Amino acid sequence: MFSRKIKWEMFTIAAVGNFIAMLDSTTVNLALYPMSVDLNVTMDQIQWVMIAYMLVLTVFLPFFGKLGDILPKNKLYTAGYCLFALGAGLSMLANNFGLLVAFRCLEALGASIMLSNAQAIIAGIFKKERRGKALGLNGSLIAIGGMSGPALGGVLIHYLNWHWVFFPCIPIAIIGALYSWKLLPKYVKEQSFKFDYKGFLYFALCLFALLLAISEGHKWGWTSVQIIILGFITLIFGGLFYFRDMKIKYPLINFSMFKIKPFTFGNIAVMTSYMAMYTNSILLPFYLQDVRGLNALIAGCLILPYSVTLSLTAPICGRLSGKYGSRYLTLAGPIVYVIALIIFTTFDLNTKYWEIVFASGVMGIGNGLFQSPSNNAIMTSVKKEELGIASGILALSRNMGNILGVAVTISIFESFRVLFTQNGQQYNTAFLNSYHLTMCFGVLFGILCFSCAYIAYKPEKNN
Repeated sequence: MFSRKIKWEMFTIAAVGNFIAMLDSTTVNLALYPMSVDLNVTMDQIQWVMIAYMLVLTVFLPFFGKLGDILPKNKLYTAGYCLFALGAGLSMLANNFGLLVAFRCLEALGASIMLSNAQAIIAGIFKKERRGKALGLNGSLIAIGGMSGPALGGVLIHYLNWHWVFFPCIPIAIIGALYSWKLLPKYVKEQSFKFDYKGFLYFALCLFALLLAISEGHKWGWTSVQIIILGFITLIFGGLFYFRDMKIKYPLINFSMFKIKPFTFGNIAVMTSYMAMYTNSILLPFYLQDVRGLNALIAGCLILPYSVTLSLTAPICGRLSGKYGSRYLTLAGPIVYVIALIIFTTFDLNTKYWEIVFASGVMGIGNGLFQSPSNNAIMTSVKKEELGIASGILALSRNMGNILGVAVTISIFESFRVLFTQNGQQYNTAFLNSYHLTMCFGVLFGILCFSCAYIAYKPEKNN
């Protein structure tokens, strides 16, 4: 058994990995517009700075989740921090679009190691109410990373340039690596390593084909030969992966866990919640900087309230879920952020700053109400020996939501924008109309999240 002090030190190491992943994500998100201008690439292309990062991160989550069950946590987490620092440093030095995407993929490998194991470490060292409190504090640290990102990114972009948005994570990752090596457990129960490499290949090909089709469909045409071929690749390799995973003795994802209703619908709810969030978070910086003409510093400050309210709400809701259960909190969250998305559908060239601040704050409250209680409920629904793979699947659901959120959002937005432009609308008008319609899709994702949460945590009737 670990002492109370050691438990919280281990928690800090695990949570800081999540913190820098969120810090990096929010600063890079704000930097997408200046990146596209400086590197002379389109909005379609610049999205791959985000998508490539999240694709690599997501594909490797099951692999690193499996490694987390058989390798010493200190070695694995140290490697994660080191890869993340190296990738961030090289991204900072990148001077063309191709190199930037490649270095972001390296950075994603480090993030994947940390994200696939953080929830398992935290859930494994805390029990019951303390677990809810710890997961809530983890959510709060993630929110602080998100809160710091827009403001810090705005300052760095405004006074230096977009290259510097990668710098803040580097020293934090180096310090994290040192403490991971020193403090995290140096031993594991000895067991052989069996990994389904063929299944991993099927999974990667299926996911890449799906994302490429979603991202490029509006440009190539949804009935084009390329999209049809990608659709077949997605179905074929997705099917091969599923049937192989069901029969193999050491599955990559372990679909048998999806027999647990709270686990299954809880993960779907998490995925759709992130899809709803990303319909706005990926477009709002472009609205503020491109359409409204605001500099990165002001744009970052206007986005900041989202993370402030999230950081205040998440730990409280995490603790409440550990004490009273997650059902009502996970239902309230989607309702609140759907209201925020509806407010975003009213934005135009004359929207007041306080309205942007208010909508961002409401969005943060909704996410804070949902995420920590949902994570707690999902991790509590499985056995202790399944915490590692459950953590990996939860991270997979979260990042699938991120990836699909970016790809679907850009695809929907660009489809509408091209259509409106072809009909003679000016750029700003076409942008705003497309933005509003894309937010409507975010509302639909939010409703789907609510429905899945309702099913997941619905009390069982006593016979």
